[in-house]
Amino acid sequence: MNMRKNRIIRYISVVAVLLLMCFLTGCNPKENKHENDTSVSVVDEIVKRGTIKVGTTGDYQPMSYLDPQTGKYEGFDDELAKDLAKSLGVEIEYVPTSWPTLMEDTLSGKFDLAICGVTVTDARKEEALMSDGYLINGKTILCRKEDADKYTCLDDVNKPEVKVMVNPGGLNEKFARENLPDVTLIIHDVNQEIPSLIAQGEADIMITEVAEAGYYVRKDGRLAAPLYLEPFTAGQIGILMPKGSEELLDYVNQFLKDEKESGRINELMAEYILID
Repeated sequence: MNMRKNRIIRYISVVAVLLLMCFLTGCNPKENKHENDTSVSVVDEIVKRGTIKVGTTGDYQPMSYLDPQTGKYEGFDDELAKDLAKSLGVEIEYVPTSWPTLMEDTLSGKFDLAICGVTVTDARKEEALMSDGYLINGKTILCRKEDADKYTCLDDVNKPEVKVMVNPGGLNEKFARENLPDVTLIIHDVNQEIPSLIAQGEADIMITEVAEAGYYVRKDGRLAAPLYLEPFTAGQIGILMPKGSEELLDYVNQFLKDEKESGRINELMAEYILID
């Protein structure tokens, strides 16, 4: 029996147990549905709809990137989203979002979940639901290859003469403002343009994540990530969804467990992230 069948059987079992509990207690599941139990219908609604609505910024290589030439999404999280949709027997409907509006869009129900390199944080978990982490990540730097020896720690970066470039509204900007008060901070709206701007000398440092740094070092020989194996923070990437989607959260966590155990996550890491 394949993984999709196993997950569907688990889902049916959950629904059956809930219906039995309602029968034994004399409740009407439609009339007395608890606010936190709205998640019971989420997976069913996705399957019935035939699509899963995936929120994505499309600006975070190698996790989620919208290719302007093809108009298609690509990357680690695109592959993961396809696997998730396949496990449910549905298609993907991508819903554009942005880092400044990610939480607002999630809570408003604009999409079922967000898969775009979202770091698991306590703040996000207070407002919404986050899956188990499926990829270890952390803040690091991207710089020009010839400057790699200059930066051995955060103090080497935190100097007025160092130009640090970040995208607005996300954790990169937050990290820079909290930990690099002395640098010359430059905010650039288009995240995927920043690595090439670093290579061209428009700025010295990009604050980014290990996953993104690895991708760009592989792609552009002018760049380096000297602290790639020594990130400033330790975290994990997960999948974000609104509260009330607890049953969908359970499904997603089991799906991620299956992806890890099958070796699929390691396969995607080798393809998109690891530096040779």
